[in-house]
Amino acid sequence: MILIILAGRGESNKALINMDLTQTDHLKAYGLVYWLLQQNQNVEWLLNYRGGSFLVDYSDYIANECRLRGVTFERTDGATASQIYSLIQEENMDIILLEKAPRIAIYTPPNKQPWDDAVTLALTYAEVDYSKIWDKEVLRGKLEDYDWLHLHHEDFTGQYNKFFYSFRNTEWYVQEKILFEKIAAELGYSKVSDEKKDAALRVREYVERGGFLFAMCLATNTLDIALASQTADIVPQEFDGDGIDPNFQKKLNFDRTFAFQNFKIETNPLIPVYDDIDVNRVNTPERLEALDFTLFDFAAKYDPVPSMLVQNHVNHIKGFYGLLTSYNRKVLKKSVVFLGESDGTDQVKYIHGNFGKGQFTFLGGHDPEDKQHLVGDPPTQLSLNKNSPGYRLILNNILFPAARKKKLKT
Repeated sequence: MILIILAGRGESNKALINMDLTQTDHLKAYGLVYWLLQQNQNVEWLLNYRGGSFLVDYSDYIANECRLRGVTFERTDGATASQIYSLIQEENMDIILLEKAPRIAIYTPPNKQPWDDAVTLALTYAEVDYSKIWDKEVLRGKLEDYDWLHLHHEDFTGQYNKFFYSFRNTEWYVQEKILFEKIAAELGYSKVSDEKKDAALRVREYVERGGFLFAMCLATNTLDIALASQTADIVPQEFDGDGIDPNFQKKLNFDRTFAFQNFKIETNPLIPVYDDIDVNRVNTPERLEALDFTLFDFAAKYDPVPSMLVQNHVNHIKGFYGLLTSYNRKVLKKSVVFLGESDGTDQVKYIHGNFGKGQFTFLGGHDPEDKQHLVGDPPTQLSLNKNSPGYRLILNNILFPAARKKKLKT
């Protein structure tokens, strides 16, 4: 059901895409905003106003598009719009002008299905355009064609998600290993782990030059592990055919990493854990409630960047597991901004930071609406989760680069 609320009197000239609890489909609303930007239509993002609503010049064409997508909007007249602007000026709110649809790339292996990745699911459901790239494109300089990059839940250490103990004899694991080795060889590498290290460096350079990076789950910690261990072999023989450098821990360089420092690496191939970055290594229903996290309430006028990234219709979000679930605050760099944490614990779920001229955002866990996400689980149906606060965090990030021309304070 589509709800259209007439606000105020007189000639209406604005459409308010409301993002509070009255919105029928939060996720499609992001796709609508992205589409508007593609049509060269500027959109005002009203930070902290009714869940981070959007305001745009009204037209029958836009109203019809809202109806087609099942997105709730309110048609407002000039007087009502003025009241909104006045309230934003007085309260802990701000207006961010979105000007241009970012060019989006998803770093994902060619053998992965869309339901393997929450971001791919989110963009597909919201009807947001994106391109798929992987190591060949990354190592050949194609990242510069994009404004925003998402890393699929990729293992940048070349250890195949550390599924060796549980899945090494399954057909899909064997075929994936063959595929990765084939592509590494085509690119001139004798080992997948070496090729992944160079891919991690290209990602780092992309962000340093001004790119926007969003990553979830395993891609976040293994990316930093690969960057820290550029001069050391941390990969067991079972994965790359040779031994580990016995002095690898002393050779780790945390100056290269995005978010984590002084972490310890687990090298036992039979233990599906990479490090002490993740503080949730046991996947059980009993522990799931303890993974719930709360979003920080930022001062929108002074901290517009983190404010954009936490816009939501709720501030308490149900926890969800992943191959990396949440971050140990003890190994986070002081420069990292906490966006969401589990109260009273060492668990930080959602983080952001500046890196060179660019910025990165990391979210722990695999799928906000698949709480445990076991191998072989069926795909998440976003049509049944159209108001998911966890998926909203993902979609906040795709709009973030659209405000790039505005001078930001963080």
